[in-house]
Amino acid sequence: MRIGLAANRLHHASEDAALFRWLRACEPGIRELQLGLHAVGRTHDAIAAAGMLAGYRGLHRYPYGRDGGLMKLVAEVVGLEDDGQMRELDGAIYLIDPVDPSSTFPEAVALKRQCVIHGKPFVSTVASARAWIEQERILAGFAADPGADRLFEHRDQTLALIAHDAMKPAMLAFAAAHFDLLSGFAQRIGTGTTGERLNELAWSRGWPAGTPWVQRYQSGPLGGDAQIADRVLERHCQRVVFFEDPHVARQHEADIQLLERAVTTVTDDAVCATSPAMATRWMAAVAKRQAARGD
Repeated sequence: MRIGLAANRLHHASEDAALFRWLRACEPGIRELQLGLHAVGRTHDAIAAAGMLAGYRGLHRYPYGRDGGLMKLVAEVVGLEDDGQMRELDGAIYLIDPVDPSSTFPEAVALKRQCVIHGKPFVSTVASARAWIEQERILAGFAADPGADRLFEHRDQTLALIAHDAMKPAMLAFAAAHFDLLSGFAQRIGTGTTGERLNELAWSRGWPAGTPWVQRYQSGPLGGDAQIADRVLERHCQRVVFFEDPHVARQHEADIQLLERAVTTVTDDAVCATSPAMATRWMAAVAKRQAARGD
């Protein structure tokens, strides 16, 4: 598996920065998975300077961002043929500092968009990156890492379920397919119409009539994304499944960005899935991990 890797300056500026916290926790898993990490220049150089992933042949250096490194990650997420060889990434880990202007550059926005369009993981927080490595380890047949337990203790967590109009059928299908596992969360929250339709689904599945399966907030355009962003910032919501439609302009784009910024602000605590493919793979890992541990 080949994954693009980038981190804004804040996340590799000190010994305890986010990039290094993630690598210290996940280096054994990265090596077990033989994961190819295709790192933009400054991120690669910071890893090397810190002496991490020493001797690991799966770490590859791309140009600096200013020289097109992030643009190359975008192109390879899409996939392209070069001299008869296919260059394609299976997703991207981009540890975002929400107040770094470069996180809003076209190539940064395009990286996420192309991952969502092609059903590939886009991982933007330390917690998400930690959980993603554990997910892939479990699906590859490795034993559960106790160090990742807190990320999978869903009985104490709140889950946000959000979907844009064109993605609402996909959200309903996802909830129906994984209803029992999703019901294991302490609480589920959602915006407007998505929450209403999820409650109707839950009642049809035997959830107590009149008792909300999802606590509904306002619709997205009326501020629901902002309300859930506050829950994330207060660390009262640990998981966000946000099925975005990358093909349409959205009137409440600022609210959507606000929620995304909230997730990356609490980078060690919030885990986010941005596509049905990513969320479905997470559920498969949850089920397998729980079965192996006898939960």
